[in-house]
Amino acid sequence: MILTKAQYDEIAQCLVSVPPTRQSLRKLKQRFPSQSQATLLSIFSQEYQKHIKRTHSKHHTSEAIESYYQRYLNGVVKNGAAPVLLELANEVEYAPSLMARIILERFLQEHDETPPSKSVINSMLRDPSQIPDGVLANQVYQCIVNDCCYGPLVDCIKHAIGHEHEVLLRDLLLEKNLSFLDEDQLRAKGYDKTPDFILQVPVAVEGHIIHWIESKASFGDECSHHAYLHDQFWSYWNRFGPGLVIYWYGFIQELDCNRERGILLAACFPTDIITLCHSTA
Repeated sequence: MILTKAQYDEIAQCLVSVPPTRQSLRKLKQRFPSQSQATLLSIFSQEYQKHIKRTHSKHHTSEAIESYYQRYLNGVVKNGAAPVLLELANEVEYAPSLMARIILERFLQEHDETPPSKSVINSMLRDPSQIPDGVLANQVYQCIVNDCCYGPLVDCIKHAIGHEHEVLLRDLLLEKNLSFLDEDQLRAKGYDKTPDFILQVPVAVEGHIIHWIESKASFGDECSHHAYLHDQFWSYWNRFGPGLVIYWYGFIQELDCNRERGILLAACFPTDIITLCHSTA
């Protein structure tokens, strides 16, 4: 799904005043029925992550942490089964999983008298049954399963989706009888930064020669695309030549402006691949 900048801005503007819940996502789909669920979810997640980054620091002052912790304690005293942490996170417009991390760290500091290690915290967030307090374990669990943008559950889902699309791309390349080296093979050869696939024989797509293909199971917005250009795509271009980036959930049309310099964008696997023997693959 390729959107103009104006279409993207209209969707992003609708997200300014809605909480990051599945109910909000359903309303967004009703508001923009022509857009796919996957595209809207990707935009939804990216815009929310921008909001969290902008407001992250105010939730991590010592005053804020103590206030949240006391509110949590007071809430569970009244009703330990109620979603105290989840409601607190929604009230202060912070990601539930990140709120759970704040409270868990504060709890462990109080009971262990030493700052907990990051690995311990991450392990408890992945498996709340490890938390030594049953009430807090349940509160953390509620936050993790109800967070659609952050947390270990979301990380697992994103990783699985990313891998699924890399497998899809591999299958499509094999179907077209195109020879390639994948990321693991390239790293075994000593390369550090590598695209997902290097074509052993370059092909032409829409009149442009490409040497590599990168799979992105996300929507290409300005923020993410410019970061990818800086951190990945231009490095690939310098080392391997021109290439193709597939944003499976779409991208902003105006970002596809580096074709003549050697980086093409697409929202699906190209159907007009031309091999060196001048036949359509």
